[in-house]
Amino acid sequence: MSDAAVTRRSRIKSGTAWLGLPPVLAVILGLIALWYVAVVPMNVQETLTRAERAGVAVTPATAVDRRDAGNWALVLGNTHALGESWSLDRPRLPAPHQVVTELYESTWVEETTGRRGLVRSGSFSNRGLIHHALVTLNATLVGFLIGTTLGIVLAVGIVHSRVMDMSVMPWAIVSQTIPIVALAPMIIVVLYSVGVQGLLPKAVISAYLSFFPVVVGMVKGLRSPDGMQMDLMRTYNASTLAVLFKLRLPASVPYLFASLKIAVAASLVGAIVGELPVQKGGLGARMLAGSYYGQTAQIWAALFLAAGLAALLVWAIAAIEQRTLRRMGMTP
Repeated sequence: MSDAAVTRRSRIKSGTAWLGLPPVLAVILGLIALWYVAVVPMNVQETLTRAERAGVAVTPATAVDRRDAGNWALVLGNTHALGESWSLDRPRLPAPHQVVTELYESTWVEETTGRRGLVRSGSFSNRGLIHHALVTLNATLVGFLIGTTLGIVLAVGIVHSRVMDMSVMPWAIVSQTIPIVALAPMIIVVLYSVGVQGLLPKAVISAYLSFFPVVVGMVKGLRSPDGMQMDLMRTYNASTLAVLFKLRLPASVPYLFASLKIAVAASLVGAIVGELPVQKGGLGARMLAGSYYGQTAQIWAALFLAAGLAALLVWAIAAIEQRTLRRMGMTP
């Protein structure tokens, strides 16, 4: 391909990316606007209580009567007293700017000016979100590696053994019907009883959630070669291992990466759920602490950081996928 064609192609891709940007921004701005609107009815009870204490006339006049009224009725009947809806200390639903402020204070401010922060102590503060995110990330990556390895091994066995196909695959499907919230405390209690503590119990829960997408995707990928390709390998008198490493595994790479993107997000969810019973650090423990003390902004900040962490992990796998497929000649 000539340099002019490459340049033209890059310009087309850049233009397409820019054309797709305004709709994405429109959706984001629309969601933020809806969020600000939803804050008002969600916080109207507390807002009117504070307005009443400040001497503002509200309708109904007593908290008991307002408790039995609908939120939207209270909003429409007290439009003059809703100014504090977006600035409550402990709102039911924090406003977007409150979540952003909590994120800023629990990351940058805590690490730069806090007594336990990175600048003063040389390590991340256990009160900051960065420390908790790293705790969750460690459990996520270990569980992801365990689940991925287990999933690939099971998929290879299922493809090559009819017995495993008829026995292991149904059990793998059934295992995903058990609510992880109910299963996580059981796993942690059992592992603690045999002396296994710390990172591994959370990693086991992450692996439990992440292995299933890998199993399903790899089974599909290992079976993707068509009959003509398999016949050609038989013509070459290729062994089972040769067929696996030279045909089945290369053909399964796109399926594997598609599964890994799902698995890494599921692994993050498993790590967060595993932190709820333990309460020794991590984004899950941070969310639970926020719910105990009514700090909803803290909960939402941890949620957004978890979402950003998941997006970063999926992006990393997508980057590895693009580079791998390019080297294999599967993409231009």
